[in-house]
Amino acid sequence: MAPDRGRRGPARDLAAVAAGAGVYSVSLGIASVALPLLALRAGYSAAEIGVLTAVSAVSQLAIRLVLGRLMRIWADWTLIAGAGVLLAASSAIVVLSAGLLPFVLAQLLQGVSRACFWTGSQTHVVRGPGSAAGALARVNLIGSVGLLAGPVLAGVLSERSPALALAVAAVVAVLGVAPTFFLDRLPPFVPPEDRPPGRLWRRPGVNAGCWAGVTAGAWRSLLTSYIPVALDQARQSSSTIGALVATANGAALVGTAISGRLPRPWTTRVLAGGMILTGVATAATGAVAGSVALSALVLVVSGVAASVVQVLGPAIAAEAVHPEERGEAIAVSGTFRAGALLAAPLTVAGLVVVLPLAPALALVGAGIAVPAIALRRFSPGPDPAAG
Repeated sequence: MAPDRGRRGPARDLAAVAAGAGVYSVSLGIASVALPLLALRAGYSAAEIGVLTAVSAVSQLAIRLVLGRLMRIWADWTLIAGAGVLLAASSAIVVLSAGLLPFVLAQLLQGVSRACFWTGSQTHVVRGPGSAAGALARVNLIGSVGLLAGPVLAGVLSERSPALALAVAAVVAVLGVAPTFFLDRLPPFVPPEDRPPGRLWRRPGVNAGCWAGVTAGAWRSLLTSYIPVALDQARQSSSTIGALVATANGAALVGTAISGRLPRPWTTRVLAGGMILTGVATAATGAVAGSVALSALVLVVSGVAASVVQVLGPAIAAEAVHPEERGEAIAVSGTFRAGALLAAPLTVAGLVVVLPLAPALALVGAGIAVPAIALRRFSPGPDPAAG
């Protein structure tokens, strides 16, 4: 790899990535609350909303399966720009119609957009100098600010109409394309000639990042699907729901800041602890949905823990491979995350057929802590920044 080829300066490039992540996350945060609320207003059941959310995970999973190969053809900045356009289209479609086909298409486009944006952004920053965890933490921190503001705005706008909130989300997504014009034009990846045999996800470090993606993805999918539904069933107002979701995303700011400063020997234990806390707190959300204070508490715990998992997982995966394999490592760990985005709401959708929503969330929450067991045999190598 030629690290300086296409570079305009680390500070300018990081500022462009961060700005793009912030604007994109505002749009995504609005849509994450407004889409399920619009579905509820349109008469969709809780199970149907879970299936619709899973559609987004299907498309995200499908595109992530090939992103590693696509990044050998397309530069990462093109993925980031295209993601903004797709997110705008996703929100605009359901503004025009709340019918089943527009909802399905909107979720498909949102899934592709999310896969391309986060894989492209994370890959772009880990190619620069410094530790992968530090770079990912900075981008995720700005993204968390956007996810904090977006749901609050969605809640306020949805008091008038969820469709209005989604129209605003579409406009914001279009504006988010602008920062991509200031990104470094780094070349596509070139696989190393001495690439080890076997599947990448099975390598030590990469597999740890993959299992971390399962926990982080499941939490995110529930936060954008059944947690708002549980709060709505507990008779919380749209503004309160938006504020509570924003509370979780606000707590993610703390977790992201922590994860970027952790000493390398601590990463495995902190990652495992974060996975367990994410599952336990998520399991409690349905049971406490009638209390604003308790809901805020469990969402704060899960937000901090899940954000730590979300940063450390791909960072460990990226640093465990050759620099020219970093894009593929992030893509494959993201594939596991996308799988969890699909499985978690589908599992809840199946459970609510025979159980109330609160116990269904409790079972799934307990399940998403289980992947922490896979980290017991992994130990991080020496810090590359130290050598």
